[in-house]
Parts: sequence; C-alpha cells; structure tokens
Amino acid sequence: MLARAVARRGFSTTRARLSSPYHYPEGPYTNLPFNTKTKYFAVRYWSFMAVGFGAPFGIAGA
Repeated sequence: MLARAVARRGFSTTRARLSSPYHYPEGPYTNLPFNTKTKYFAVRYWSFMAVGFGAPFGIAGA
C-alpha cells in the first residue's frame, strides 16, 4: 500500500515567472554565454579555437 502511494506522486508545473532571477528569456541564442552578434565575434571565436587546438601540440613539442 505504501509503495503504491509513493509511486503515484503528483507532478505539476508552474508558469515560468520572468521576474525570477533564475529564469532567462527563451529563443535562439539566449542560451549562449556570449553575444554572437558583435563585430569581431568570428575573429575571437576562431582565435580561441586555434589556441585550444594548437596548445596540446605546442606543449607536447616543447
């Protein structure tokens, strides 16, 4: 009897409150921690990728 009562937990959802500091707006690009629409985003992105990929090879070669 107890196992059945525990198994039938009632789950419910509440409407997201945008005034909460823990809820972010929804939509494309809102889940990224950086802004992709800045002027030099592509240069900074590819520089970061080149350093991240090249660093292990540079360290191993040194």
